[in-house]
Amino acid sequence: MRTSTEAHWSRFWRERSEIEDVYPTDGRVVEQILAEGPVSGRLVLEVGAGSGRDSISLAEAGATAVLLDYSAPSLEVARGVAARAGRRVHLVRADALAMPFRDGSFHVVFHQGLLEHFRDPRPLLRENVRVLGERGILLVDVPQRFHLYTVLKHLLIAVGRWFAGWETEFTIAELERLLRAAGVTVTRRYGSWMVPGLFYRSLRLVLLRSRVARLPLYPPPVPILSKLETSFRERFRRTRASFYTYFVIGALGRKERADSPRSGVRIG
Repeated sequence: MRTSTEAHWSRFWRERSEIEDVYPTDGRVVEQILAEGPVSGRLVLEVGAGSGRDSISLAEAGATAVLLDYSAPSLEVARGVAARAGRRVHLVRADALAMPFRDGSFHVVFHQGLLEHFRDPRPLLRENVRVLGERGILLVDVPQRFHLYTVLKHLLIAVGRWFAGWETEFTIAELERLLRAAGVTVTRRYGSWMVPGLFYRSLRLVLLRSRVARLPLYPPPVPILSKLETSFRERFRRTRASFYTYFVIGALGRKERADSPRSGVRIG
């Protein structure tokens, strides 16, 4: 299995410079971070910047947002999104495994859709924790193992049609274990279903690439079905079983104290 490279991601973001064609996180990342407390006046780091939309939302809440990526086109996309939003963010081009920041620099570190691109995710998480201040917040958002998207992704990987290199996925238990091993006490878990569904997204992408038609990012809702679906999902979301049906899952926690018997992390 090939390794993801800067060239893969530069091509990806050059093809998606029209950010309106890229599905957002629908606020799930920002919502979870803000649920832990205000970020006004805090330093926040997004690793693997992508479009930077979550960081811009945190900047709107008063944070000083730093976006790190090794892909120049990704940072250019984020720069454009920030300019259109009228927000200032700080862009850093660097390797996520050797970030140019001092120990304990940030109050919040987060990434979405990044961890699955590493054969061994532990060095990335250790570097995340290194730059966190004591009791700082780490949020990790990843694909969920038991989803139809995962099956399709692995089929495309098997026939050499996936756009990037190594990819995997996680259960909520696997993600929690990784964070604990990195020195993080998990305080929140969440998940999100794929909306719109995989069929609509795939059809939209095929039509977009073939230039046959441009479907809207989201199909128009069917009022009665939408209400029933929302009601069911709200009840189902309260169960542990829901974590095995989500498209993506996430876990958030706080860096353990340097003197904690479970933590090997020391703050410089």
